[in-house]
Amino acid sequence: MSFPALPTPYRLLFCDLRSDQLLDALPVQGVALDDYIGKTGRLTGTVPIPNRAIAERARRAIVPGRTAVWVERGRDIWWGGILWTLALASDARGFLGAQIQAGGWESYLYRRLLFDTQVAEQVDQLDIARGLVDYVQNTPGGNIGVTYGTAVSGVLRDRTYLRYDLPTVGDLLDDLAAVEDGFEWRIASFRDADGRRVKQLQLGHPIIRAGATEIVLDHPGPVLSYTWPVDATAKANAWQSRGASVNSNQAQDSYPLTSPVLVDDADIAAGWPRLDGSSDYTTVEEQATLDGHARADWSAARNPVQIPEVEVLLGGNITPALLGATVRLRIRDLWHPDTLDARYRVVGLSITPPERGRPETARLYLEVP
Repeated sequence: MSFPALPTPYRLLFCDLRSDQLLDALPVQGVALDDYIGKTGRLTGTVPIPNRAIAERARRAIVPGRTAVWVERGRDIWWGGILWTLALASDARGFLGAQIQAGGWESYLYRRLLFDTQVAEQVDQLDIARGLVDYVQNTPGGNIGVTYGTAVSGVLRDRTYLRYDLPTVGDLLDDLAAVEDGFEWRIASFRDADGRRVKQLQLGHPIIRAGATEIVLDHPGPVLSYTWPVDATAKANAWQSRGASVNSNQAQDSYPLTSPVLVDDADIAAGWPRLDGSSDYTTVEEQATLDGHARADWSAARNPVQIPEVEVLLGGNITPALLGATVRLRIRDLWHPDTLDARYRVVGLSITPPERGRPETARLYLEVP
């Protein structure tokens, strides 16, 4: 193991997870971080331990499971999450480093179970989502300081979450968001106008949008490289979803609730072979709810999934604040002789630190409309 000698523009703030009290600020090397809409981001890096004093500070500050990590670049907050693992490593020359991994704030919601039945009748879906976060933070020791707004979607839902199923709150949010006419959610990290660190639940119906100024990315130009995968392995033009077993008579065979089989006749008439798909919602007992999941899943599966990736130099307008923003991408090369010129939403961002002979870059993950 060896540590890069290049100076890093990042600093880690280690704080108590529950109170957000600052424990220490330590430099980090080899930092890599990513953030997404619809997926929990991750941070990895190594805190160098050059002497006994730094070792003592690191021992106090780096406590997996109860330490929050904020990433500063300059004075801006670029990422926030929970430190989950620590691995001390020493190389052949005796250099000691604390290798850490952290997950975005969302990772906490996947570590919290629903121990009490929750019922919502004709409640806006965003209020149901906020209620689940309130459930987490109203339990003793569960408040990690996540804030939220009051926007509503206008879509009312009936939901019953049974304590017997022991679901995680993160999974419940994912299932609620994934139904037809659902929403997107994430927990963003930033400084407010008063300089305070903020963890804010972002809810977007039907999607999260950010940024008012369009950014233009050209290749050749600021786009250093790109990857444009087209994946039909998950394509399906016929779909059925299964729910919970609703048979209360133990003397009879038990069968799950099922949605109608949804078939895209136009897709098949256009020449596509029939491709079947299915999904399971083992806790869903209402036909209307299951049918809504089925329609949403079928709609997402009918077109081959495309998540283009473009690599750009970091800095300027390229920051984590781009998540949810629209960029205009222009590509001219052998595959696109007439120039691709289209707009895409940024749904993910991964940062690669600088290395010798390589600048600091960001990989943007784009959503094809």
